[in-house]
Amino acid sequence: MRRLLVLLAVFLSLSHSVKSQQTKRLNQGWEFLKGDLGGVWEAMRPVKEGSSESVPIWSKVSLPHCFNAQDAVDPDLNYYQGPGWYRTNLTIENSYKNGRILLHFEGAGQKTAVYVYNTKVGEHVGGYDEFTVDITDAVAAFKKEKVFNEQFKGQVPIAIRTDNSRDLEMIPSSLSDFNVYGGIYRYLNLVYTPPVSVDKVFALAEVDAQGKKGTLNISGRFYNPTQVGTVNAMVTVKDPFGKIIYTLKSEVTSFQSKNDLAKININKPKLWSPDAPNLYTVELSVATNGETHTNIEKVGFRHFEFIRKGPFHLNGKRLLLRGTHRHEDHADVAAAMTEDMIRTEMLMMKDMGVNFIRLGHYQQSRIVLNLCDSLGIMVWEEIPWCRGGLGGEVYKDQARRMLTNMIEQHYNHPSVIIWGLGNENDWPGDFTTFDEEAIRTFMKELNTLSHQLDPTRNTAIRRCDFCKDIVDVYSPSIWAGWYRGIYTEYKEVSKKEFDSVDRFLHVEWGGDSHAGRHSETPDDALSKIKKAESADERAGDASLFGGSARVSKDGDWSESYVCNLIDWHLKEQETMPWLSGSAYWPFKDFSTPVRPDNPVPYMNQKGVIERDFTKKEAFYVFQSYWTDKLMAHIYGHSWPTRWGDVGEAKMLKVYSNAEEAELFFNGQSMGVKKRNSQDFPASGLRWMVNYKEGVNQIKVIAKKGKETVVDELTQNYQTAKWGKPAKLILEKIADADGEITIQVKVLDANNVLCLDAKEYVNFNLTGDGKLLDNRGTSSGSKKVQFYNGRATISLKTNGGKSVASAKADGISTVFLNL
Repeated sequence: MRRLLVLLAVFLSLSHSVKSQQTKRLNQGWEFLKGDLGGVWEAMRPVKEGSSESVPIWSKVSLPHCFNAQDAVDPDLNYYQGPGWYRTNLTIENSYKNGRILLHFEGAGQKTAVYVYNTKVGEHVGGYDEFTVDITDAVAAFKKEKVFNEQFKGQVPIAIRTDNSRDLEMIPSSLSDFNVYGGIYRYLNLVYTPPVSVDKVFALAEVDAQGKKGTLNISGRFYNPTQVGTVNAMVTVKDPFGKIIYTLKSEVTSFQSKNDLAKININKPKLWSPDAPNLYTVELSVATNGETHTNIEKVGFRHFEFIRKGPFHLNGKRLLLRGTHRHEDHADVAAAMTEDMIRTEMLMMKDMGVNFIRLGHYQQSRIVLNLCDSLGIMVWEEIPWCRGGLGGEVYKDQARRMLTNMIEQHYNHPSVIIWGLGNENDWPGDFTTFDEEAIRTFMKELNTLSHQLDPTRNTAIRRCDFCKDIVDVYSPSIWAGWYRGIYTEYKEVSKKEFDSVDRFLHVEWGGDSHAGRHSETPDDALSKIKKAESADERAGDASLFGGSARVSKDGDWSESYVCNLIDWHLKEQETMPWLSGSAYWPFKDFSTPVRPDNPVPYMNQKGVIERDFTKKEAFYVFQSYWTDKLMAHIYGHSWPTRWGDVGEAKMLKVYSNAEEAELFFNGQSMGVKKRNSQDFPASGLRWMVNYKEGVNQIKVIAKKGKETVVDELTQNYQTAKWGKPAKLILEKIADADGEITIQVKVLDANNVLCLDAKEYVNFNLTGDGKLLDNRGTSSGSKKVQFYNGRATISLKTNGGKSVASAKADGISTVFLNL
């Protein structure tokens, strides 16, 4: 069944929300210039090789493209915030008589201006909502110019200026804990339409809590710039199996902002849920002079409710929301994730057991929402009013506009249950004054606007206590065991916060982990922490300096600690019948300008996977609680060497959803353990063993009914004690297909591996090769803290010779010929 759902998700993501039969993604043939021009003419004027007009130099790129793909995580730079230009020449031929030619942007950051030759044809402010620019008239005018054929050989030159410069009168604030990226970092489409086309379909699918009576209200907005008087519209509705269940033809003579088209009653509709994400198809076609344009949308029938002073219900039954978060951010491309990358990420979430996601902190790609629909993942999506305070009317207008666009553009998605109005709006810093009452007034306005645009979904904010009474659902800030207190306080603090609001949902919890770093005593830092007196972590927040003791500052940032923290939270959530759900922050590590001192500089490392999809150990903790398909994972696949005394008993943990598991250590059975989710840690699947010096073999056989699953790993054991780091060893550990991986180890004066070293190491390369760095991962950064006495990085040889080096403060640099 799960395989069927995955295949269905892939198919539906390709077919969802088709805007035109004549749409082309403009991926290839682009040139890019980082920086500004004196004007658009500098992108268009004829250039001879070697002439003064040949500079500045443009580079060839493909879309989507983010011009912060590398510098966002370069440890030696502040990431670039400023303008960047794109240009291409397009062959444009619209087969529709008197039709329209549109450029449809799925997202570009953060201010965009569009030119046909030297004519500005449109502009947009906002990095995350979709927008369309009609270039019809400008193309027609340009085709009459001599340069159309003489200089551009029958093609139409397009130039696009994007700009992510810091601007206090824009959202999101640059104080936010994520990069405000620049570039055309989502897909750009060339669209041909007839004179009248479907702009938007609004399909409201509702059903009662018992799932017996469904209604589908369909309205449409048409694009009719030449004011054609009459068109024919046709509505077609298909059930989840593709059977036509409704058709209606009508004549449209009045073009309102929304034209009501059909109201359909459906008895006992196939309901949408995480386990059965049934989707109906709504097609709206508009025809004029024999030319037709069709918009296809997917909708789902579901009834959801956040019970007042209670849990969450879906289709009349309690459902615990098991959630996470995502930023649009990935190694090597930053925000410019391809459709394949996005699909991989969302399928990994589903495989982890996620049924809910908060999209932080901005409207995300339509591809994400399509996949949430088809995979059965419920969504909280929000506008980027994030930190900084409240600006003036320009600032407010952008927030209003982006809220309107987000709701209208994602209105039909059954996955969406919450519209988010803001995040951490109690955070001052961008303006000379911080007025709580002004923020409350504007929050009320946005709340009213959201309900006017869509009365069927809830509104929510996270962490702004003085506004928590305004929205439908509130999430306070509870970071038990990270920014405040200890993780065993989680249930107590959550219940106190739950009692203070009508509808409670806990989004954002967890902790940072440096991938590949493990600890024999991960909870030691908790002994320094005082019991939290409040849920507010602002006294310390993300700072690694000053303030009271907190794990985020004083802990070891090991995967071992975060697995314990997650394990405790998940076991507690099973005993909180009043809890609507929670969302772990985040699913994947992401880049941020406000964390230069982290083990991987400029990275928020709270993800359960790394920025390149590499799973951390925490992924399997979630799987053990949230999934049904049998799995078992011995903790420590990225922990090559454990340490301790001779004969010292060590804990081995297995994360599994099995009924029972048997551990074999160096070929000997350590006994069978029964799983009990309330037996912390690892739900009772833990064994005390005595490692031998050197290599140890570990195997687990887990069972559920008649099913079994096996996991194995090899670990070394070191009993030698180490002193202060004194020397480095640089070695090649892999070499295949022109790519080499090198590893640096840190040793003390007696050549003992320093397994708890936390110093930074800097990699460099001279010669023909190229470091695969600035990836924002523990094995893809030229500056990185050691993890258990080592660090790795890869390089492309480019068919030549190079010299690699590794340097750490106070230790002699080492070199390696490659």
